[in-house]
Amino acid sequence: MNFLGNKQQIYGKNFSNVDEAFENISLQSLFRKSRISAKQKEVANNYMVIKRIFGFSAVNSRISNSETALLRQYGMRLLEETTSRTMFNELETLIEWSKTGDAIKRVHSDNIFEIRVKELKFLQANNSLMKLGELYDGYSILERYIEYLAG
Repeated sequence: MNFLGNKQQIYGKNFSNVDEAFENISLQSLFRKSRISAKQKEVANNYMVIKRIFGFSAVNSRISNSETALLRQYGMRLLEETTSRTMFNELETLIEWSKTGDAIKRVHSDNIFEIRVKELKFLQANNSLMKLGELYDGYSILERYIEYLAG
């Protein structure tokens, strides 16, 4: 509990548990250092426009086998199998790749972000988020990150 108390002193916030403290502090640090590609901002804006107008995604297609293979190439699981900590790490990786001089990594960063948004739309359209439970909650971090980008 000392760990939580130190974070509360540093950030001046009261968190109910260590996971909540981690999530809020990690999101803040992720947002501070993010310089996102224009493509990822565009995808986030499109997602938020659809969500605000319709309240849900009108598109509910699953990701393709080639998209799944791209995720697996970089050791990423499907969104419904992703924890919040894993999603933080993935988003940090995508941010780093979007800032790198390697054109392939920049393209893969944009493609993986689009895949993640497509997965999120599918899970929301099929009400699968209720079934995932608390363990695999990476989708919530992704959604908050998208909201931040669309800001």
